[in-house]
Amino acid sequence: MLSNTLPSLMEWLDACPTPFHVVERAATLLQSSQFQQVDGLSGELPRNGFLCRDGSIVAWRLGAPDAPIRIVGAHTDSPNLRVLPQPNISQSGWSQLAVEVYGGVLLNSWLDRDLGIAGRVIGVSGESVLFNVTAPLARVPQLAIHLDREVNERGVQLDKHQHLTPIWGIGTNNFSEWLRQVTGLDHIAAFDAHLFDITPSAILGVDNSMLASGRLDNQLSCWAGIYALINSLHSECTQIVVLNDHEEVGSDSATGAGGPLLESIIDAISIQEGLSRGQHFDRMSRSWCLSADNAHAIHPNYTERHEPRHAPVPNAGVALKINGNQRYATSSRGAAHIRGVADSAGVPLQTFVSRNNMPCGSTIGPIAATKLGIEAIDVGVPQLSMHSAREMCGSADPAHLLTLMVAFLNQ
Repeated sequence: MLSNTLPSLMEWLDACPTPFHVVERAATLLQSSQFQQVDGLSGELPRNGFLCRDGSIVAWRLGAPDAPIRIVGAHTDSPNLRVLPQPNISQSGWSQLAVEVYGGVLLNSWLDRDLGIAGRVIGVSGESVLFNVTAPLARVPQLAIHLDREVNERGVQLDKHQHLTPIWGIGTNNFSEWLRQVTGLDHIAAFDAHLFDITPSAILGVDNSMLASGRLDNQLSCWAGIYALINSLHSECTQIVVLNDHEEVGSDSATGAGGPLLESIIDAISIQEGLSRGQHFDRMSRSWCLSADNAHAIHPNYTERHEPRHAPVPNAGVALKINGNQRYATSSRGAAHIRGVADSAGVPLQTFVSRNNMPCGSTIGPIAATKLGIEAIDVGVPQLSMHSAREMCGSADPAHLLTLMVAFLNQ
């Protein structure tokens, strides 16, 4: 697996336009590697198992009772445009879809792109059906320069509500009727429908040194986490991979990192092993969480936006993310630990710190540390165009991240 990373990653990215598809793909891969799916936590947990909840999944390999835990965490969601419950718009002869902006979208990146639609529908009886239409269905057309002569001087200025409404036909079209045709489900009670750029992932550059795709943030880390668990060795430590939804909007949901999903599974493991609450808390203090979410590579056209001594470059290794204000969870102890892991695995490691006048985002790392009482370490692959409809990273770095995760889980 480690020698065949890019084709596997690119296949994953192209197959997973939504968090629901990420969970479906992760579950399929885990089942093919003898991990057993469970529907709840009331029964005995299998040694190798996983649990799915909407756009989130937790998988584990149980170790020795009372042994420390190694957790790899990432998130399944990406900023995008999502179809509203009543989306049909007929205006000026065009058929459009009303959408909601999800997360911190780089708005202009969605202009003039061929968009597909994917997601899930829920039937009146509760059944759930995924769909993924990669045909060019919709487009958000930019205003012609003849009608906005100053656009190149003052930049594109977009109103989120007015200017991002995609066109998907001429005349009148009905989204619910289209959904019924696509899914084969006649009685639809509700749906989740996400727009996405249908351009496949691609290796770029005269030297094949770059990878471009939608949703690199943070499906690259999701892919690495699942394959790391599959490829890791059974050890004394219990190994867990958690892929949470809703990180891009704050993680406060039943399936987000701020919700009970991971904590409930760890509690269930401790109860099954017969640990007291004190033993459980002691275990957590001896455990580690590796929070993987992409980092900002230095941009050659905007070098002034980076801290020059802590600006990662592509294909030079995973970035260790540090922020004294706890936007990232890495402490000096955590930095020392992951550097030791990286050295043992031969993985190059860089350090990312934001400028004082350029606040950074955050990750699930501080949330996991706060909820679980476990020390978390934030890392990520350096990339450009974060939160664009199409992002870019070095083509060698996904293998670096995967190797680091395997080593982390094995220690």
